[in-house]
Amino acid sequence: MMYGLTPFGRNFDLFNVFNDMDKDFFGGAMPMNSCKTDIKDEGDKYIMESELPGFEKEDIKLDINGSYLVITAEHSNVDEKKDNKGNYIRRERSYGSYKRSFDIADVDTANITAEYKNGILTVGLPKKQPAAPETRRLEIK
Repeated sequence: MMYGLTPFGRNFDLFNVFNDMDKDFFGGAMPMNSCKTDIKDEGDKYIMESELPGFEKEDIKLDINGSYLVITAEHSNVDEKKDNKGNYIRRERSYGSYKRSFDIADVDTANITAEYKNGILTVGLPKKQPAAPETRRLEIK
């Protein structure tokens, strides 16, 4: 076999080669679609804190889809600088979006609260109360 003669060995993966080139070129891994989220269990509820810096409150959407909470955030920005003739001196565009889903099967969805302040989305997720076992007397015929 010629595996020993190839510089890449047996587990050569072209995607990882290009991915590593990006890391080297840009000076470290670039976070793609990362939305750092912490979830705390406070006994009767969960508190979820998601970092969404650079977004306005209007850019963020919270949707309940079945038993999942879906956080979507999207924004774009155009920064144009023109000279007195209307020619571009500089024109920069940026776009950012995040989308994350969280299982909320054991959450009381009717009482979820959300607040966005200083780039942090804080969501209060109250736990469902366990249903009391049903008791009833049966009629004997």
